[in-house]
Amino acid sequence: MSEYHSVIQMLQQHADEHNVQSMSRFGINTKNALGISIVTLRKMVKPYKKNHELAVKLWASGIHEARLFAVLIDEPEKVTEQQFDQWSNEVDSWDLCDQMCSNLFSKSVFAEKKIMEYAGSEHEFVKRTAFALIACFALKRMNKSDEFLLRYLPVIEQASDDPRNFVRKAVNWALRQIGKKNPILLEAATITANRILEQNTKPARWIANDALREFAKKSTFNPT
Repeated sequence: MSEYHSVIQMLQQHADEHNVQSMSRFGINTKNALGISIVTLRKMVKPYKKNHELAVKLWASGIHEARLFAVLIDEPEKVTEQQFDQWSNEVDSWDLCDQMCSNLFSKSVFAEKKIMEYAGSEHEFVKRTAFALIACFALKRMNKSDEFLLRYLPVIEQASDDPRNFVRKAVNWALRQIGKKNPILLEAATITANRILEQNTKPARWIANDALREFAKKSTFNPT
C-alpha cells in the first residue's frame, strides 16, 4: 500500500461524526470533513514530516483533514508560486486557511508577495490568507523587525471595511498580533485602530474596538 493510501485509510479510521457536528458549530466547513481534531492530526503526522510529494497528493484528495495533514508535512522551500495560488484559492474553511499560513505559507519565499496580492482579493479565503500571514509574521518566533511589520498597518487599515466574517476576523487578528509584539508596535497599532474607528462602518468599529480592548489589557504583549 502506498503512503498516500495508508494515510487516507488512517484518517478514515479516525473519523468521528460527533466531532464533525462540533466543528460545524465553530464555523468550520464540514462538507468533506471526517471530524478529526488538529491535536490528533499533529500526532498522526509525526512519521510523515517533510514530505512535499505526499502533501500534494493529500491536498488533491479534497478531504478536509487530509488537507490539514498536507500543510503540516509539506516543505516550505519546495512550495511553488503556482501551488501557493492554487491552495489559497481552494481553501474553503477558516481553520484550514490559518493552519496553512502558520505551518507552511508564512515560511515560504512567496509569502510577502502574496500578502500584497491577496489583500484586495474578492475571494473571502484568499483575502483572509493575506491577513493570516501578517498575523503569523507578528509572532515572536518569526523574528520579524518592527519596520517589517509597520508597513502592513496601512494594508490592515485599508481592508477594515470588509464586512465578510472571515475577512474582518483575520484583519482584526493581524492588527492585534502586531500590537501585542512590543511597546513600539503597540503604539503604532493603537493609532491605526483609532484611525479605523473613524471610518465609522460596522466592520471597522468591530475590528478597532476589539483590538483596542485587547491593547488595554495589562498583559498585552504576546509571549509566543
